[in-house]
Parts: sequence; C-alpha cells; structure tokens
Amino acid sequence: MTSDAVRGVLAGLDDEQRAAVTAPAGPVCILAGAGTGKTRAITHRIAYRALTGEIEPRHVLAVTFTARAAAQMRERLARLGVPGVQARTFHAAALRQLRYFAPRLFAGRELPELVESKARLIGLAAGRAGLRADRTLSRDLAGEIEWAKSSLVEPGDYEVAAAKAGREPPVPAAQLAAVFAAYERVKRGAGVIDFEDLLRAGAWAIEEHADVADQIHAQYRHFVVDEYQDVNPVQQRLLDAWLGGRDDLTVVGDASQTIYSFTGATSAYLVNFARRRSGTVVRLVKDYRSTPQVVGLANQVIRLASGEEARLRLELVGQRPDGPQPQILGYPDEPAEAAGVARRCAELVAAGTPAREIAVLFRVNAQSEAYEAALAEAGVPYVVQGAERFFERVEIRQAMAALRSATRTYVDGTPLRAAVVEALAAVGWQPDAPPPGGAVRERWEALSALVTLSEEYASGGLAEFNAELSRRAATQHAPTVEGVTLASLHAAKGLEWDAVFVVGLSEGTLPTPYAKTPEALEEERRLLYVGITRARQYLTLSYAAARAPGGRQRRASRFLPVDRSDPPVARERRRASRDADGTRRRMIAVPCRVCGATLTDAAARKLGRCADCPSTMDDELFERLRTWRASVAATSHVPPYVVFTDATLTAIAERAPSSEAQLVDIAGIGPRKLGLYGAAVLALVDGAQPADVLPPADKDPGHEAVEAVGEILS
Repeated sequence: MTSDAVRGVLAGLDDEQRAAVTAPAGPVCILAGAGTGKTRAITHRIAYRALTGEIEPRHVLAVTFTARAAAQMRERLARLGVPGVQARTFHAAALRQLRYFAPRLFAGRELPELVESKARLIGLAAGRAGLRADRTLSRDLAGEIEWAKSSLVEPGDYEVAAAKAGREPPVPAAQLAAVFAAYERVKRGAGVIDFEDLLRAGAWAIEEHADVADQIHAQYRHFVVDEYQDVNPVQQRLLDAWLGGRDDLTVVGDASQTIYSFTGATSAYLVNFARRRSGTVVRLVKDYRSTPQVVGLANQVIRLASGEEARLRLELVGQRPDGPQPQILGYPDEPAEAAGVARRCAELVAAGTPAREIAVLFRVNAQSEAYEAALAEAGVPYVVQGAERFFERVEIRQAMAALRSATRTYVDGTPLRAAVVEALAAVGWQPDAPPPGGAVRERWEALSALVTLSEEYASGGLAEFNAELSRRAATQHAPTVEGVTLASLHAAKGLEWDAVFVVGLSEGTLPTPYAKTPEALEEERRLLYVGITRARQYLTLSYAAARAPGGRQRRASRFLPVDRSDPPVARERRRASRDADGTRRRMIAVPCRVCGATLTDAAARKLGRCADCPSTMDDELFERLRTWRASVAATSHVPPYVVFTDATLTAIAERAPSSEAQLVDIAGIGPRKLGLYGAAVLALVDGAQPADVLPPADKDPGHEAVEAVGEILS
C-alpha cells in the first residue's frame, strides 16, 4: 500500500476520484458528469487494485463502446504499470471468445463468417417479403432490425414490441416483421452471422454450455463497463452471462448523456443499478473540461429535465479559471445564421484558436450543407465528422443530375422552386411531411435543403441555379488537412473542442418534430446538454427565426435558457434583426382577437386567433376566394399557394377586411400582394363573384407573383 507505484496512482486525484478508485470490491457505480475524469477514475481504479495485489490484471475485462476508447484505456493502464488488462468493445470481446470456443460450440466448425454490411441480405429479404427496397430503405430496414435484435425482440414479437416502444418503422410494422423473419432465414441459408448475433451467441455459449461458462468465469473475474447508460438489452444479457452471479462489477456512466435510445440503448440499467445490486455509488461532479461559465449553462439546461434519467442528474462544478460568457444568438434566417457562425469561426482562427479546436454541431446531417458553404465562402477550412459531405451524398448527386436534365424542358418564367420540386420528383422527393425512418428521413431533408436553396436563390432560372450548385460543390471539394469540425450532436459524443457552436436551435429542429412523447423530448434536451458540454472555453448557441429569408417564423428551442437582459445576447439580436441595408426588422406582438392571448405559433398569428378559439369564417366567402385564387393561379401559371395560402384565405374569410389597412394587417399580405390582389380581394369580401374580378387575359401577373414567393410564408 505504501509503494511508490500505488502512491503515483493516487497522486493528483480529487476526493471524489479517490473514493471511486479505492472503493471496495463488489458492485460500484460511478456517476461521472461530463469532463469529470471518468476514464482517469476507472483506469486508476484498475491500476490501484492490481498494484495493491487485490486483483490480477489478466483477470480483468474492461468493456468500452469504441475501439478507440479501448485502446486509450490499454495505453493508460500500461503507463500506470499495469499491462495485460483486456480492454475491448462488447463485440470484440464476444468475437474473441466465440472464435476460441467455436469447435465446441459449432460441432468442430469455425465461427460462421461475420457480415460487415446487412445491405445485400436485407435487399434479398425484402424481395422475398414482397417489398422493393432501394439503398436508402434498406438502411432503414437494417436499422430497425438492429434495434429489434439489440432489444431481444424476435420477428414474431416485433409488431407488439414496436408499438409498445413507440417506434416509427419505415414500412408498416407487419411488413417489417415479415422482412425481419425473411432476413433471419436468408442469413441462416448463407451460413453467416451479423454483429447482433455475436452478442446473442456470446451469451448463449455461456448460458447453454457449462464447460464454456466455467472457463470464461475462471478467466474473467473483475469487470468494468464504460458508458453504462448506453448499454442495450442484449449487451446487458452478455454482461450478466460473463458475471455468472458474481458481483465484482464497476460501471461508469452519466444518465444526462443518454442519447442513443433509438438504437435500443437504455439508461434503465444505470438508473436502477443501486436497486438491483447493493454496493457503492460515487458521484464525480468536478468538471475539469469546461469553464465555470459553460458549466453553469449546462447545469441550467439539464436542471429542468424530468423523467427517470433526471433522478441521477449531476450538478457540475467547474474547476477551470473563468472564461467568456456563453452567447445565445438569434438570426433572422438560416443563411444568416450560417454566415454569422462562419464569420465568428474566422475571427477565432485569426485570433489564434486552431481551426481543429473549433466545432459546429447540429441536430441532423442535412444541416451540414449550409455551414460547409458558409465556411468555404469565409475561407475557413473544415472537416465533416461522421457524415458524407453534402454534395457527395448519393441522393444529392442524383438530384443534381435530375436538375441538369430538367433544363431541357424548363420554360422561362416558371418559378424556380416549382421547377426544382418537379425535377426532384424524378428522384422520389415530394414536398410533404418527411417520411418515417432515419435514413429515408435524412435523405428527404437533404433534398429539401436544395428546395430551400432554390427559394433563397434569386438570380436567373434553372440553368443558372445548376451553375450555382456546381460552384458550391467545387468550392467545398477543396482538400483540407485540418479545419473546423462539422458534426451532428450524436457524432460529437465523447469529443471536445476549445470553441463550440451549437446551431439550428429552433423549434422543429431541436427538438425534432418526431419527438412526440415526454421521453423523446427529454432525449432532445440531453442532446443539447451533450453539445454544450463539448466546449472547453468558447460556447455559442444559435437559432434562426426562419429557414429562408422572409419565411415562416419559428420560435427558439424551448430548451434555450434565454436571458433577455444579457447585453451580448441583446446586442446580437439587434444586429441579427436588421436587413442587409441596416433596417431593423420589428417583431410585433399579435394578440388573439377572440381571447386576447399573445400568439406565438405562425399559423395562429396568420389567423389572428388561437387554434382552439371559435372560428367566425364566412364559408361562402371562403369558397369564392378559393375559386378566384384557382383562376388567377391558372392564368399566371403558378401554383395556387403562390397567390395566397389556405391559411391566408381562411384569415380573410374570418376577418372580412373592408379596407386596405385591414387587409395588410393579415399576415401574408404585404405591399406587393396588396398591389396585385388587394382590390380583387376587397371586392370579393364586398360580395363580388370570382369572374367579376379576374385580371384581363392580356394582363398576366404571373411574373410579379413569382417575385412575391418570398412573402407567402411570412
């Protein structure tokens, strides 16, 4: 106990870390907040126990979730004078054991071949189940089957289990169950196994073969599991098989960083650890990564969390010197947000922060394109983490080919957005709600980004737009050795940077509209928390009030702790709320004309009343307005919504304006729309018939209507 090696292991530990390192044998749960030195604690715990003679390194199995983390653990233990510890991922440990015991388990044969990708087998299985699956759908089918197998769900139980878990499969649940069953048959016929089979087979080998169990239990007597909040049911089953009823187990995790439930991971094992196994619980709350200012904001966000994970919420205490206050910035639209973030990245690099120490984090990979473009325009190098570059995505290359092809039939004067939407129909994109399924949804969002870009582009027709896309693609293909990291919040887990920008924090993006349950919403909150805790010194959270300039207004994310008295925030909001010419855009509070409540929802603001307040709509007037709009749209060769949206027509029919002043009070009717259609609308309200107020045949307002597209979502 007094050796120099043992003293070296304990040197430099804080009181909490020391308690974790020296905790007695038996179940130990280390609740480790972000930046509190969890890897240091568990490696020093293993080293301390080995150097004091309590355990033999060769009898330790330390399980991590990435090969990189396992390698880092082995390196740290070697530096501490404790080589020989087996540090592996769940899959690597199971694979090693199965290969060793294969002759006993498989009647003298070797372990079946492990398939690296399910794509081909999923395609065959889908075909046998009567489903045509392209590459994107195959990815989503694979993801759902992986969730089921990780959750110990069999094909026959899938429908019930999926409904209970609130899953949104990419195809009807019954059809997915059929694909799942066919996949298992195809796989067995090919004599191969997948990664989920590795874990299931590893548990089966111990549970059903006493000789295998005896040998594994003799070899591995002490277990450590990192990131325990991310364990799924099949991994827990394998861990229980390894333990064999013993209790020398140390787990480390942070319930507030549970962000992978969509893959089958569950924090329940961490949350209920103390109930299932009486033992020692140690909390690490001293944050050595981030400044007290960043830590304070992280605490502020997670303090409002609810649900099971919130029971283990940790209040972090920053240990670094003070740093700058985090900023919460609002921008008028997403292009302005991307440009603002790129500008600030350039300023940091110019001031001496290495580009590799800056990260821009977003909710979905489809958001990457805007920041790739903005950073390229600002001359800031970047790298994309965990995702393809936007213009290298298969669906984007297909879309650009379809857009080039569409120029052959493009008619001058056709609204660019309409032409882009029509061209994208050739690659399967439709301008309705995103489909369910992760990869399919991500593909839809990536193509939707091209439509949004067409709405922002105001120079020429389809040929010019294609040239702009080619220019952007060429700019962003410039080689970069190091640069600002662009990554999704999920991909950023476990990483850290000096400066972090968490972007796109608007309702409908974070939280995503697909987070429909309290549990799903809390996971969205935890995603933001993970993003915040990646920052060491500089932290900026930002949101855009609209997707495109002049577009439909959105609220800042409900998770943002906006302090309107903070001068930097207020200054940035004033700057972000000005047009390019410096004119300030005013956000006017709109009261409900029925109950007087302040309206925040865009649709409610347009109607001038709460959604659940009674309507006073004149149904006959509404039908005349729709008939008139259809005729104008046909004459102008534009979609009806370019004239007026349904919501605007509803507001007109409800409010029956009798003057131009009353008409422009309705959201969606600006000066241009008033000049084009104001007289006709007022005449219709006054009782005129649609045929009486149509423009003459030689007066085609279509060109001006196209110019007004920017107003229709305002």
